[in-house]
Amino acid sequence: MNILEKIVFIKQKEVYNNKIVHPTKKLENSSLFKRKTLSLVKNIKKSHTGIIAEFKCKSPSKGIINHTVSVEKVVKDYESAGVSGVSILTDQHFFSGSNENLEKSRSIISIPILRKDFIIDEYQIIESKSMGADVILLIAGILSKKQIKNFSKIAKSIDLEVIIEIHNEFEIDKITENLDIVGVNNRNLQTFIVNHHNCLKLSSKIPNNYIKIAESGISDINFILKLRKQGFKGFLIGEYFMKKKDPGKICKYFIDSLSKRTE
Repeated sequence: MNILEKIVFIKQKEVYNNKIVHPTKKLENSSLFKRKTLSLVKNIKKSHTGIIAEFKCKSPSKGIINHTVSVEKVVKDYESAGVSGVSILTDQHFFSGSNENLEKSRSIISIPILRKDFIIDEYQIIESKSMGADVILLIAGILSKKQIKNFSKIAKSIDLEVIIEIHNEFEIDKITENLDIVGVNNRNLQTFIVNHHNCLKLSSKIPNNYIKIAESGISDINFILKLRKQGFKGFLIGEYFMKKKDPGKICKYFIDSLSKRTE
């Protein structure tokens, strides 16, 4: 069993239990379920930098990244730094994330929030909306094209934007309607090894009617400028900011430096 298979195995049990404790009807009656969502697509389009900053305390490949900072301080600082959106990991078992982190963030920031998790069931889409997410991530490596089609349709029906995350050429075939953003992950989710050239290799093969974002292992402004020339508009950065003592401060410095190069 590789890491991704383990994650999906545990996620199936987790979703099964959550359905019992928090049935769909209960989620649909929550106050956040009724809120009007914010558009990450619009924010990326009008941004000079397109940075989506992530709150990530731990990962299966790196172990603990940062356990000393509070989610409230970090996301507030990210917002002040001028990010296009914030990504919050909600997987507890492998990433030390939580739904509470997303809910707390939603109550204090006014920019789009991406719920970063391993979505394998339509229940999680309803759950994402009920906790205050604006965007969900569908990972092509763990879903069939039919599931992606179905899940993205459900997401759009409740006003959520959808990112499909791909890692190789075969997964490009899973791009379907009702998707807003195509994310190319430089990290192989089966081995968790990062290949920085993956984005560059796949960029020209992605249909131009989608916003393209690059994910994983991004820490260099020159690399972002190279990716922008290949049509990438958004850049998801987590570990580079989170491994610093003050993630928001580093994020602000990074965005300011990048802005000077893109104006």
